[in-house]
Amino acid sequence: MVFFEPIFHVFYLTSVFYMSIKMLKTSKNKKMVKLFGLMGLTLAAGDSFHLIPRIYALLTTGLEAHSVSLGIGKLITSLTMTLFYAFLFRIWELRFELKEEHSPRVFTGILVAARIILCLMPQNQWTLSDAPISWGIYRNIPFTILGALLVYLIVRKATQYKDKIFKKIGIAIIISFACYLPVVLFATTNRVVGMLMIPKTLAYLWIVYTGYKELR
Repeated sequence: MVFFEPIFHVFYLTSVFYMSIKMLKTSKNKKMVKLFGLMGLTLAAGDSFHLIPRIYALLTTGLEAHSVSLGIGKLITSLTMTLFYAFLFRIWELRFELKEEHSPRVFTGILVAARIILCLMPQNQWTLSDAPISWGIYRNIPFTILGALLVYLIVRKATQYKDKIFKKIGIAIIISFACYLPVVLFATTNRVVGMLMIPKTLAYLWIVYTGYKELR
């Protein structure tokens, strides 16, 4: 694992950066492709703040010795992941040509704002290796509702319009949350559960790849 995990992280970041930049370069006047590129770039940039210190820690003195840099990176990743879903919501609106009055934009905005505010609260104690689990749960409540909302919206419209591309995205979101939530609840007491972050990360890679392959 000491070598597999760094290799996996480098592969993930390189792939997402490449596909995102490629979409931005080739988007021209295609707004949805440009948003997909920005969404992927936000994902990779945010994850870099956590994964690069993690790679360094794994290959040097261990995770416990780098709790501050890892904690700050985790905070940044939490914020950019929220923006990732905000981008995805806007892509959903464009895909199905929905006007504001036909879209739960206000509710989505409230969930995004609540998640960001909870992540920024000092009670999270991001830089501690034994940060309180309770705040890990609190900040993920609006995030989980946001994910469930997007799954419902995407799968419902994709089924209605027989949109295979967006149905894949809906399935990928389901996989990501199915792997992420057990980590939030149990990773501190059972380190094996932390392995679920690998399929969770692959699910996000699948979302970006779907936009890169199908929409570009």
